[in-house]
Amino acid sequence: MSTTSTMHAVSIDLQDRSYTIAIGADLLGRAATFAGLPQASAALVVSNTTVAPLYAAALQAALAPHYKAVHLVVLPDGEEFKTWQTLNLIFDALLENGCDRKTVLFALGGGVVGDMTGFAAASYMRGVPFVQVPTTLLAQVDSSVGGKTGINHPLGKNMVGAFYQPQLVVCDLATLKTLPAREVSAGLAEIIKYGPIADMAFLDWIEANLGALRACEVTALAHAVRRSCEIKAHVVSQDEREGGLRAILNFGHTFGHAIEAGLGYGQWLHGDAVGCGMVMAAQLSHRLGLVDAGFVARLTRLIDAAGLPTVGPVLDAQDNAGRYLELMQVDKKAEGGAIRFVLIDGPGRACVRGAPEALVRQVIDACCAGA
Repeated sequence: MSTTSTMHAVSIDLQDRSYTIAIGADLLGRAATFAGLPQASAALVVSNTTVAPLYAAALQAALAPHYKAVHLVVLPDGEEFKTWQTLNLIFDALLENGCDRKTVLFALGGGVVGDMTGFAAASYMRGVPFVQVPTTLLAQVDSSVGGKTGINHPLGKNMVGAFYQPQLVVCDLATLKTLPAREVSAGLAEIIKYGPIADMAFLDWIEANLGALRACEVTALAHAVRRSCEIKAHVVSQDEREGGLRAILNFGHTFGHAIEAGLGYGQWLHGDAVGCGMVMAAQLSHRLGLVDAGFVARLTRLIDAAGLPTVGPVLDAQDNAGRYLELMQVDKKAEGGAIRFVLIDGPGRACVRGAPEALVRQVIDACCAGA
């Protein structure tokens, strides 16, 4: 993967909580990238055992001109560690180093690191500044943007957390060159979702450039990350706390979160589950008469071509659909015990609504292996 000095900036407009998403190559090692942040005597870089050996030293060196002390805490890597116990490692580091309420936290890693660092920042001394430095494609186009922070509970994904916006998001495209192919595919799931819900021209572009994206060609990545962030920024600016419109960003996630929880966190990557969940949600949209079969087939082909699963796992040999429904009851979009789905209300448009249980069961049965 080649690099480029071009930097793009996307703005999140949230009045006094507004911030910039910086997108480009070789950004995290530059001191200038982090100029203009709130002044503090100390910073804490939060990373994990996979990412820290690759990039922590470069980020610490870039932060050194701005802070008297730049501390580092390294967490275990994996969705299964997105827990209270791991979160406490961040608080331990903050307290052991005497960090005050001006200390700036830097999340260096994927979505798990970003979500936990943001939650720690929202909670420590009732709120300290933090910066997202996402190093996975999925985190760059989704989880690092918009201020959702949190941890998992054994009964539900991301059920404990806070809305808390970062001061800055730095998407360094050069970090994607170290991603395994499976992680690239996982990120593509969150890129693909933006087409059906908001921009069919972007979906056309993804189809035409899928090979370049899977090969991590920097020009293609730069466009995909920027357009994804633009769409998410537009939605978040209108609905910061998911009172309505923002829920459309969860296309595929209701089914996907059930898969993650049902298999056990970490068995499938989040992007794997979302990719398969989009197939299920598209099928449900079709059975409700919102889109035609051709649209479902097109989206399924693209998800498959991106290296993502399109057939759901069996979570319960006795009543697979029942197990999915049980897990989806815990979804954050559920209201009064009724499951609500993000559906495609015609190509490029999304809606959030319920569906008859019998129809949902049909979709699960049709989309799952051996069911």
